[in-house]
Amino acid sequence: MTNETLLALIGFALAASVTPGPNNMMVFASTVNFGFSRTLPHISGVVAGFALLMAGVGAGLGAVITAFPSVLVVAKIAGALYLLWIAWKIGTTRKMASGEATTGRPLTFFQAVGFQWVNPKGWIMGLTAMSVFTDPADYARSVAIVAIVFGLITIPSISLWAGFGSGLRHWLSYGNRLKWFNIVMALVLVASLWPMLR
Repeated sequence: MTNETLLALIGFALAASVTPGPNNMMVFASTVNFGFSRTLPHISGVVAGFALLMAGVGAGLGAVITAFPSVLVVAKIAGALYLLWIAWKIGTTRKMASGEATTGRPLTFFQAVGFQWVNPKGWIMGLTAMSVFTDPADYARSVAIVAIVFGLITIPSISLWAGFGSGLRHWLSYGNRLKWFNIVMALVLVASLWPMLR
């Protein structure tokens, strides 16, 4: 992979990872409701799961999706249903978790890893990256580079959204602010489905 291709890959990974999407919105809402430290397993699961998804797409799942587009349709439907369930949980949360008094729990590491496999945005990003940035002459190495770059770029991207959530946590603890924040976040999460399900 040339330096120019690597720089283009980094730019694409940054743009794709930092823009609003299901992972970023869920982590943002989770850090508001549960704090940064309790959301760390969720964040770690997103990073690990997305890198694994990218490697899986490069290892042949992308070819399966291309040959059988109905598999992607099933993943989109499963992802949409899961996101609707998460949106419901976020939208109905009314109290902020503090200490041992919780009104729910953030996603676990394995739940976040599993979500990547039904995340429509993740599949689209993976298929695009593997078709554009891999080198047929050195395919295995270039797939590994793409997966590693996306894994590394996801860390600061999702951490930025987690930081926003942590920063708003104190302000949202007054009055009905958390209630309305969670309702808005649930609606944003549902709205994020539209471009992916078209």
